[in-house]
Order: sequence, then C-alpha cells, then structure tokens
Amino acid sequence: MSRFDKYDPVSGGFRAPLLAAITSADIGKIQGVSINTSGQVVIGGSAETAIEGVICAQKAFAAGDVIDVMTAGEIVEATYTVGTAFTAGAAAFVTGTTGVVNITSGAGTKKIGRMIELNRMIVRVPPATIL
Repeated sequence: MSRFDKYDPVSGGFRAPLLAAITSADIGKIQGVSINTSGQVVIGGSAETAIEGVICAQKAFAAGDVIDVMTAGEIVEATYTVGTAFTAGAAAFVTGTTGVVNITSGAGTKKIGRMIELNRMIVRVPPATIL
C-alpha cells in the first residue's frame, strides 16, 4: 500500500477539504488531484494542466474532511493507481481527467516525478496552469 514517506507539510504540499469521500477501495492509491472553484480537492481535473498535487489516503475520508496534498516529497511502496508495480528509473505521470498515476506519458498526462527504486517515487508536481 503506497504511503507518504518524506513530506514537509510547510513546503512540500498543502491541506484542503475533499469534494467527495474517499472509500476503503481508494486507500493506499496515489491519485492526482486538482482544486475546484470552492477550494476543494477533486480527484483528477479538467485537464492535465489543472493537476495541483497527489494524495495517498491511509484511511477512508468523508466529503469535507481535510487531506494532505503532496507537491514535493517521496512516496514509498508506490504502485500505480490500479495496483501495478512501477519500474525503477521510470518517470511517473498522472492522467489529468481521471487522476490515475502510472508510467505512461502522452496526450492528457502530466509528469509528476520519477521512480528512484522499484517502489520509491520522488514527487515534484509542477504548478497548475489552469485556474
């Protein structure tokens, strides 16, 4: 199960309330998120350029609960959103509209980091370009 390892809450991310609940099925998944016009965390976004950071919930959350959003840090035991292992040295991407994280680049994706080891991801999410 993926989890934040090195994370500075002052400079490595921010906290915001969730738009929708996170269920037990999403625990341990790395997901790309955006922020809506009400300041709430939304899994995915309108496009890859709207992605602000990643979440990796360690428990279920109700809508409105506050969650940490990582913009810079490290995630260990990292797997794709759907549970597949990463490849060491591979770049990590998020699909903008769904928030799915994997190593597949292309239209509609945004680079969010790189795998340093088989299961350790260095996260460096560039700022969103859509407000």
